[in-house]
Amino acid sequence: MKLWAGRFQKETDTLVNDFNSSIGFDARLYQQDIRGSIAHATMLGKQGIIEEHEAEKIIEGLKAILADIDDGKVEFSLDNEDIHMNIEAMLTQRIGDAGKRLHTARSRNDQVAVDTRLYVKEEIPVIISMILDLEQVLEEKAREHTDTVMPGYTHLQRAQPTTFGHYMMAYANMFKRDVTRLEDCLERLDECPLGAGALATSTYPVDRFQTAHALGFSKPTDNSMDSVSDRDYAIELMADLSILMMHLSRFSEEIVLWCSWEFKFVDLDDAYSTGSSIMPQKKNPDVAELMRGKTGRVYGSLMGMLTIMKGLPMTYNRDLQEDKEGFLDADRTVDASLMLMAGMLEELTFRTDRMRAACARGFLNATELADYLVGKGLPFREAHHVTGHAVALAEKQGKGLEDLSLAELQQLDARIADDVYAVLDYAARRPPVPVPVPWPARSSSCAAGCRSAHEPAKSHRLESAPALLRRHGRSRAGHLVVAQPGQARGAAAGARSRGRGPDLPHRPGSRPRRQAAA
Repeated sequence: MKLWAGRFQKETDTLVNDFNSSIGFDARLYQQDIRGSIAHATMLGKQGIIEEHEAEKIIEGLKAILADIDDGKVEFSLDNEDIHMNIEAMLTQRIGDAGKRLHTARSRNDQVAVDTRLYVKEEIPVIISMILDLEQVLEEKAREHTDTVMPGYTHLQRAQPTTFGHYMMAYANMFKRDVTRLEDCLERLDECPLGAGALATSTYPVDRFQTAHALGFSKPTDNSMDSVSDRDYAIELMADLSILMMHLSRFSEEIVLWCSWEFKFVDLDDAYSTGSSIMPQKKNPDVAELMRGKTGRVYGSLMGMLTIMKGLPMTYNRDLQEDKEGFLDADRTVDASLMLMAGMLEELTFRTDRMRAACARGFLNATELADYLVGKGLPFREAHHVTGHAVALAEKQGKGLEDLSLAELQQLDARIADDVYAVLDYAARRPPVPVPVPWPARSSSCAAGCRSAHEPAKSHRLESAPALLRRHGRSRAGHLVVAQPGQARGAAAGARSRGRGPDLPHRPGSRPRRQAAA
């Protein structure tokens, strides 16, 4: 019998039961659900709402269920609909009537709200840590290629010479912004809805501050009606993940282009390539292409959640059951994409000769010639015009600007002298050596240790990548170094294989996945 079936005279139709059930996907929230229930039972006992010995029995039973689920010894039931009722039914079956007291002063409405918030709160630091893995690879590649000259593009046409290191740091700056967006999301969701009840709290003397602090939140939510109907944090996370995937998709497109024979700036490692079933010569960039394609999948999750929310009146509606599949799928997609991008970039072979040779075609040094003429006294518009004639002359002769003779250049403007050839040398014009990305210091601390807590809210300082890694509780090699009690950085990463299905594979040739801190 269903736990809510007291006022019903008929059994639920089988099709309705299947349609109504969410255990197929919200089972991934079992750790958060049990943690929330332990905090709730502890508070019930302390407040005298249930007997202390009953609270202790409930807590022991919940811990045993958690261990059994971790070990794969539990099968969930569709009849019990969702993770909340599955665990409560198991608890009652194991410890008897004491299990029936767990739901005192609580609704599934605030229960699911705290579960999803906890999941997002714990997953954001894991995603940030994975972005930092990628940032670290980008910085390393940038330092290795500070002198690697390559074309820069506008309109997908060769425009000006740059360096591969400068190119890499452009993406590093994008991912820097992704980190700060995720940190901002984490700050806003750091409130606990447990105790809001169905919508109007409870007549019991619950202590919401106790449960909030026990679960690692900074405070309880302010309004009980908003608490059970709010999914802003999930929408904000999916928006942040959509922007992150957009950045990964742009990078994927670069890799797809660079490994083509039309560019051939890079060679993909075999571990990150696939072949053709009919064309033996093919080496396809399927990982980059799939990452580009899966970006639309994450966008779809965001649009789906926005569409679910747009017509809902206060407070909880069953439509909100559809919030989980989207953000859980987006989370898994982003996790896999970040790991694969870092691994793929680590294993790329860079064809620096091809990059340099590409600079010699397309007149990428034309802007340098125009600037040179400005230095000789010409207004820029006139210098632009003269340079255009020089490009036309070189193109007609099948040469580069640097191959034109001094006499030919002086026919266009007599002020051109021998020193022009130093300007036209592609290696002479390079951006500054790439440096670690500036990271704005944050102003307040979070439970996962993601922020700097010692500076004014409006102040900013430049922070190198190694310093950023330390601020996020990691060493330069990527290992965990700092963890707060009960909120160990990486604990969610270590538990993902249990709570979210099969763990993702190791990157070929890379360091192992981080495990939970001791």
